[in-house]
Amino acid sequence: MSFQHILLTTDLSPESTRPYEPVRDLAQALGARLTLLSVVLDLQVLPHGAPFAPAVSSPDLEKEIEDARAELAKHREDLGADLEIATDVIGAPDIALGICGYAKHHGVDLIALSTHGRKGWKHLALGSVAEKVLRNADVPVLSFHRPNE
Repeated sequence: MSFQHILLTTDLSPESTRPYEPVRDLAQALGARLTLLSVVLDLQVLPHGAPFAPAVSSPDLEKEIEDARAELAKHREDLGADLEIATDVIGAPDIALGICGYAKHHGVDLIALSTHGRKGWKHLALGSVAEKVLRNADVPVLSFHRPNE
């Protein structure tokens, strides 16, 4: 199996940068394209008083996407200039499914992501994006776990 296009996902938190260096090195070694992706949560709601109207996104969604693009550009610079890295930000009502859909529609061969290592109630309440990506992706997923402390 060869990897030509690697998708490196980030929520722009420090924990999500763990895979940056090893994935960059892997892309260089394989001669693969690398895309750095951030997905902004698009919580859609029904307009008040119009139960049959289509759901609408938050009016702040575009600003959140633009802010994420600016932050992602900084992350891109931190990865170094020795590799061509594309960046993209999308909005999606489900982060994990947004990642999987992006991978499917952009010819991605491998998804790389970091886990936050939540356990117990936090995991139950917040869910696990990484776990959902693992269950729903059509391509292999490379997961970088939180180091043991």
